[in-house]
Parts: sequence; C-alpha cells; structure tokens
Amino acid sequence: MKPFSSLLALGQCLMFIQPALSTQESLGGPFIHSSIEEAKRLVDEAYKYSREKSLERVRGQSIRPSDVLRLLKQPARDTRSAVRSADYLENTLRLIHEKVHRTHRLHKRSLNATDLLTPQELDTIARVTGCAARVSKPSCRTTPNVNKYRTATSVCNNLKSPRLGASNTPFTRWLPAQYDDGVSRPKSWDPNRSFNNFVLPLVREVSNRILATNDASVESDREFTHMVTIFGQWNDHDLTFTPSSPSIRAFSNGLDCDESCERSEPCFPIQIPLNDPRLPTGPDSCIPVFRSAPVCGTGKSAFNFGDMANRREQINALNAFLDLGQVYGSEEGLARDLRDLTNDGGLLRINKEFTDNGREFLPFTDVKGNMCATRRRITNDTNAKEVPCFVAGDVRVDENIALTSIHTMFLREHNRLAGALLRLNPHWDGETLYQEARKIMGAYTQVFVFRDYLPHIVGPDTMARQLGRYPGYNETIDPSIANVFATAAYRFAHLAIQPTLSRLDINNKENPMFPSVPLFKAFFTPWRLVFEGGIDPLIRGLVGHPAKLNTQNHMMVDALREKLFQFINHLALDLGSLNMQRGRDHGLPDYNAWRKFCGLSTPSNLGELAVVLNNTDLAFRLLQLYGTPDNIDVWMGGVAEPFVHKGRVGPLFACLIATQFQKIRQGDRLWYENPGVFTSAQRKALKNVSLAQIICDNTGITAVSRDPFLIPEGGNTPIKCNNIQQLNLSAWKESASTADQKQQENSDQDNEVSPPPPPPPPPDTPGPSSNICHQQLSAFSVQLTDNFLTHNNTIVFSQVVYNRPNHYNKNSGVFLTTSTTSGDTSFPLLS
Repeated sequence: MKPFSSLLALGQCLMFIQPALSTQESLGGPFIHSSIEEAKRLVDEAYKYSREKSLERVRGQSIRPSDVLRLLKQPARDTRSAVRSADYLENTLRLIHEKVHRTHRLHKRSLNATDLLTPQELDTIARVTGCAARVSKPSCRTTPNVNKYRTATSVCNNLKSPRLGASNTPFTRWLPAQYDDGVSRPKSWDPNRSFNNFVLPLVREVSNRILATNDASVESDREFTHMVTIFGQWNDHDLTFTPSSPSIRAFSNGLDCDESCERSEPCFPIQIPLNDPRLPTGPDSCIPVFRSAPVCGTGKSAFNFGDMANRREQINALNAFLDLGQVYGSEEGLARDLRDLTNDGGLLRINKEFTDNGREFLPFTDVKGNMCATRRRITNDTNAKEVPCFVAGDVRVDENIALTSIHTMFLREHNRLAGALLRLNPHWDGETLYQEARKIMGAYTQVFVFRDYLPHIVGPDTMARQLGRYPGYNETIDPSIANVFATAAYRFAHLAIQPTLSRLDINNKENPMFPSVPLFKAFFTPWRLVFEGGIDPLIRGLVGHPAKLNTQNHMMVDALREKLFQFINHLALDLGSLNMQRGRDHGLPDYNAWRKFCGLSTPSNLGELAVVLNNTDLAFRLLQLYGTPDNIDVWMGGVAEPFVHKGRVGPLFACLIATQFQKIRQGDRLWYENPGVFTSAQRKALKNVSLAQIICDNTGITAVSRDPFLIPEGGNTPIKCNNIQQLNLSAWKESASTADQKQQENSDQDNEVSPPPPPPPPPDTPGPSSNICHQQLSAFSVQLTDNFLTHNNTIVFSQVVYNRPNHYNKNSGVFLTTSTTSGDTSFPLLS
C-alpha cells in the first residue's frame, strides 16, 4: 500500500455516508482538537513510560531479553516522528469513534462517526497529527547534486516519484496482506479462529517440534565460510529495519505488555505451549512481543470508521538501495552526526578513547543507559570496566561482535579512501571527499552482493534467469523492499549461524589468549573488541571457519532458539518463534500463496508436500501442526525446503530474494553501472574490487583467500595481501580546472531535472529582482577559528565544514553561483 493510496482510502472510508445521523451536522473544531490533544497525551505518556521503564532496567542491570529486543527495535529520529504521527492519528480516530457512539448510545458498527467530519476537519486531523507531512510529495528542485550523489534517505532517487525506495516509507506488498479481521489484526490474534478448517499452531510449538537442534549435532558447510552468514546479516541491515511500537503500554486500557499475556494493541505475546522443554507454561506464561509500528492512515485508523478500510502496513526505516546505509545512516541527521566535521578531510568519526593496535574503532554512542554494559555479568567480575555501545549508520551494530567487526572494517575503508582521494585531488573540499568516498563504497557493496554473495545463495540458475546482465535503469520499477522479503525470505540465514564465533591467531589457530566465544555471550559485547584483541581474530575466524549448514533435521542453534539475549535469569527469546510471530503480525500470506506467486507447485496433501520437501517425515510433522500446507507460515515453509542447485535456499526463497534484488537494481537511478553515474574508467576499476582487499587494507591480517566466502582450501588458499589487486583510483584524479567545469555541468544537470522556473514578474512588480530569485541555492557553514576581520575586505575561511553544492571557493573567499537569467554571478563575503 503506497502512502498516497493509503490516505485516499482513509479519506474515502472517513466520508462514507450512513443514514443513522444527519451528515449536515459537524462535530465541530473544539471537539476535533480536544480529541487530537487527548490522543497526543495518551501516546506521549505511553512513550515516556515505556522508555523510562526500559532505561530503568538497563541502569539497574535487571534488563530482560524483551527489553533488549524492544530497545534494539525502537524507532529513532525521523522514524520515531513517523511512528508517533501514525499513533496520534489512529488514537484520535479511535477516541472520536468512542465518543460519538457513547454520546448517541449506538452499537459500535451502526454508525460511521466520520459522517459528521467535514473535509476541512479531516484535513485538520491529518495535518495536526503530522500524517499529512509524511506522505506529501517532496520537491527535488533544491536537492544539490541530485544526479551525482545519493541523499541519505534516498528521497529523489526516482525523480518522478521521489519517495519510491526512500527511508521511512511503507514496505511494499507483492500479495495483499491477510489479517484476522481483514484489515489490521494479526493472524491468530484470536487463538480459536480456524483457517482452512484448522486452528493455527502456537509458533513456539512449531519451533520446538521443527526447528530444535542440539548444538553438538550441528553440521558445518563444506563450501562456504561463516563470513557468508554474517555478510548476509550485514547486507540485510543496509536494506530493512522494521521498528516496533515504542510503547509497552496499551493505548486503550493502559495494560503493561511486560506484565500481562493479554493481547491488546500493541501487545502480541507468544504463548508458551504445554510441556515446553524450557519455559514455564500456563495462561500467565508468555514471551512479550510488540507489534511492528503502523504507517499513517492504514489499518485500524481506517477500519474504525467504515467498510472501505485499507490494510495495515509497516514502516521500513531504511532506504531500499544498496548504498551502505548501515555505515552512513539512512537519515540526514544521523548521517551528519556520523561525520567528522572538525576538519575538511571528508572523514567519518572514530573512537577517541581506544584503538585497535593503532587502527580505528567505531565511535561510542552518547545515548543514556548502556545496553552494552554486559561485561561484569558475563565475566562475573564486578570490577570489570564497561564501555558504551558503538554507534554506526544502523542501530543493530552491536548485535554481535562479528557484525561489529565488519562495521569497523568499512568505517576504516571510508576513511582510507577519503585520505587517498585527498592525496590525489588536494583541491577537493571535505564535502566532495566524503561524497566521493561514500559513492565508491556504495559501488563496493553492489559489486560484492551481486557478483560474490547472491550466486552462493540463490544459485547459478536463478542468477542467470533473474539477475544476469544489467538491463539498465527503469523509472517505472518500484525498488521498495517487499514485506515478505524483510519479514521472511531474507531471514533464511538465521539457520546458517554457528553456535560459536571463532577467534583465530596469526597462524589461523584457536587464539589461546582470547578463545572463541559462544554466540549467546557475543550479543552486545563491544568490550570484547576493545579489551580482547580487536577485530582481527574475529575476521580470521569468519573467513577461516565454515558456516553452519541448514539441514532439515538440524535447523536453528540453541543460542538463537533458547538463549537469545539471555544476560541474566529471565526468559530468553526464541528467534524462530519471533520470525513466525512477526510474519503473522504483518499479515503475510501463507506458504502456498507465495509458491503460487513464484510459479511453483502448491502442495495440497502429505504426498505432494513430501515431494516438495523431499522429506516425508518433515512433511508429516508440519501437517500434524498446521493441518494443511495452506496454513504453513511462509518463513517456516521457506526454510524447510531443500536447497536449489549450488545455493543455500530453496526454490521459494530463491525466487523471492532474486525478485527483490532485481527490483533494487533496475529501480536505482544511481546504480553504479548506470551510464553517467561513474565514468567508464571508474566502472572498469570497480569491477576489480574485492572483499579480500577490504580485509587486507583495514586489518593487521597479512594473508587472506581471494574469495573470503569460500572455504580456504584447494585453489582458494590464503595468499599474501600484496598479491591481491588494489582499487586503482587514478580514474578519480582530476585537475582543478576540470573540477570547476564539472561543477558547472552538475549545476546545469541539476537545473535540468527541475520544473522550469516561473516567468519573471512584470517590470513594476515589487519585490526582489528575478535574477536573485532564480539563483541556485547554497548551503554553507564554517568554523570561525581566528579569522581577523578588517573593514571591507574579503573573509577567506579555510576550515569549511559544509559547502554544497561547492559554491564557495576557500582559496579566494568568493561564492560562485549560477543564475538562470544572467549567467555566472560571484560575490565575496565581506567584513
């Protein structure tokens, strides 16, 4: 559901006419505003209560696994504003609905309360709650270098539909959502409701009977390293982040979701089945889960008031493009905060307190409450020094230390590139250095994902069929991340994670000083990098040891199914159960619906399912739980399938993953192979980049396999780093005169994508001259330092912090802008 159609459907349902009361009446401005203010108060109080409660537990070191998950999934910055607006709107409409029915003593469904809302009042509700701003079409006219560099949010990647693929927009749907009530309520919200004549099983019961394995029985992959698994997680964090509701308290009745197993929005707890092997059972035993946050104008905000409701949609806080948003941030504010603006080097901020054998660590967060203060609890050393969480472009940077290590490598690579580009082009300012390094890094990930990673996952046949030669940019393709991709298909790698993170020494043997770490003791432990040997031992372990092989009888390790975020003796989470519960929360259609979408067979009985799975026993156990293949949760069915040829997913997930990346590539105007994004010489150089080179340039590792995704044996044994091809940056060298020419060309191109300027006013029209009105906008900031001011002299600022689109010349102190009416215009900054 797209934002515009969502609000259109909302408006239609709000104005749907019922004869119960006269539609000539109006509820009136005071009534509307009092409802909005009450809704804001309820939401704000719930948010405040929830945050204080969680931080209180963090500070008191009594944090629960559910607190960790909730804090990890909290919306922040602009995402939080988007979620808050949706909650304001939904609760405003709920309050109006309740007040009208209470006043007129009507049955809940006998009147559409908004029959009494005028179009102006509807507009007021959308505007005051903030929802109108969430879906308005942004202008790309003043976006600097819109044809050259990405915005952090990816707004204006598609110039005709600027929000396509941008952050803080809804996940797209390839099949309509299937909710319990057809609109918003999760599947199995009513535990007694039947689907296809069968009640859906408890997700924890499915996890116990299908996913459970003994860690000692885990089978290792004979072809791919653990780097494949963690790189997949790293890549996922570039594309998808589904924030949960910030509230742990129900808006309608004040229920605390942590203290009750009742289902009341946003509480959607996982019920514990009888005779669970680990967890206590009974009506008051559950794993707290919080629903994913809704999008403005979808779900119950429409359903409350008529029959023309639209289905609830969820927000993707990240943009849909392969641009390393997990390094740089997918919001402008975060992207700015991650930059080192104390100099003009185009660098990212680094840690000021610790280094890794002279190399950079990520900076620490300044967020109150330290969720990463886990050292004392894990080591049982009450005197151990704690460190804050690291901060990066994605909030999940500290989720495990292997993931944190990859984050650290790419931070270093950005700063290495920025330094190399500065040596190559001393005339470039900090903004150009940052953007050019970021642009190269974005190309890195596009190359690594398509050339090196995806073939190992979806197999060569699917690659040839769907992800072959680059077909070019197509502005009609929607690159937005599909709900089924984010919530099911791209979670396949949860079954390829080893129960232990290996740490190897310089001889690629078990590190005697800092041995390998059980996975459940590697969550939110940045101190292990600071005090236990840095990232090198972990990177060696990722490229030197195999991934776990997902087999049908050994699916998910205990660290994820029984010990997830278990820091103290509270109920640990179960990732398999969470995946299925999240799919039901999002209304994902069933396994067979998606097989039909992909043109695959749709099994209807035990015999047919046994053929699809190539496993009669597994098919039998699934049908014991679900009754029919039509009820199987799509994530469960997808991970149960045998692998496609030379891949690591089954046919269903191969189709869904390939379809998503096909859309990401074709719908990206700034894809590295799209002519004009890079020069032909630059594209040629980028074809030769490798993950091995990233490792060599940014760690103390001196030998690595050419393909870090493959087991280091045979033709892939480690070689010295000086034998691995480097990125040739000579294609990025330009003279100062060439830079000025390109700046002018970019300004011209930026003007070309904008609508034509309005005609100049008549000669006698008061106001500023048209020459000034039509000049291109500049954004500029400096550090004042000790510049000495003298009357009527040009001030030359040497420490320029922000200079877009490069109008200020820090050598002459003169601005050069392009006027649409009279050519170039220059003016100095005078004292």
